Amino acid sequence: MASLPALRAVLLVALSVFLTVVLGFGLPALLNAFMRMLGLPETSVTECIVALYAVFVLYVATPRIPRGLVEVKGKAVLITGCDTGFGYALAKHLHKLGFTVFAGCLLKDKGGDGAKELEELHSDRMKVVQLDVCNEEQVNKAVDHIREILGESKAVLWAVVNNAGVSTFGEVEFTSMDTYKHVSEVNLWGTIRVTKAVLPLIRRAKGRVVNVASMYGRMGNIMRSPYCISKYAVEAFSDCLRYEMKAWGVKVSVIEPGNFIVATGILTRDIVATTANKLWSEAPSEVKEDYGKTHFEQNMALMRSYCSSGQKDTVSVLDDITDAIMSKRPHTRYSPMEPHWWIRMQVMTHLPGAISDLLYF
Repeated sequence: MASLPALRAVLLVALSVFLTVVLGFGLPALLNAFMRMLGLPETSVTECIVALYAVFVLYVATPRIPRGLVEVKGKAVLITGCDTGFGYALAKHLHKLGFTVFAGCLLKDKGGDGAKELEELHSDRMKVVQLDVCNEEQVNKAVDHIREILGESKAVLWAVVNNAGVSTFGEVEFTSMDTYKHVSEVNLWGTIRVTKAVLPLIRRAKGRVVNVASMYGRMGNIMRSPYCISKYAVEAFSDCLRYEMKAWGVKVSVIEPGNFIVATGILTRDIVATTANKLWSEAPSEVKEDYGKTHFEQNMALMRSYCSSGQKDTVSVLDDITDAIMSKRPHTRYSPMEPHWWIRMQVMTHLPGAISDLLYF
């Protein structure tokens, strides 16, 4: 099976050829007519547009160019949300590469499976810490522990990967304010809380801040407003922090994963059933009457269909996070996702809303 970068490159080249033909035959006459109408001489505007578009396609489709790697020895990384999913896999991956890993686990003190399995590596470079990103006391305690360990080993905290997060769904009128607050508390405020706590250490090392957002931090979707709001905010926080940290030599990157529901297990049929029952039972009677049970069940069926969708392998996400940590010149944003989601994101972020609305909603 073709790799994701190869599929993306093929799709981009095909789209480039199509648009080039359209631009080549239709746009010249249109632009020249417009120029004549303004009383200006005909120019090579069309050729410039085509050339710029070709450069853009080559930039996106060209495989990542090596940009040099930092030395791993003596460097530590803090990762939040290591109980399952991306965090768990990343902790093992970076440990294998030689980093000292502080794996923050929500369920360490409760005997969580993920924390146990990481501890069973019995490695001096794998430090599992209890960490609820919503708990200020736990965050401060974890950072104090990290300072102590680093002081003994003379290592530096090179990077923090803010991976901990939650997901939910539901149309706006069915979603409670408590749900909006909870999702933002974990996805946004947790990211800010942990970042602020470790930033002095990262700043002294001239290290990295890597925030895991989502493709839904760049575009919205039906029934995903709590999640989208929190991830849009993570994107904005990351941009602001990047501007501020430039003077200190700290690089800030955002990871925007696509659909990895199957790989991470973040959404299951049981979760959909439980959430659906809660949404319907707590909805105001007026909302139930206006929307109707049939409409509601159709949307819940759509969410159930997502439970078995998406990429099964998290390698692309791990590779992008690793590049953000190890590259001497990391990218501002990484978008590991399937080609159709990548194209959708480009359409929704670059074309007029009227066009993207017509195509996708």
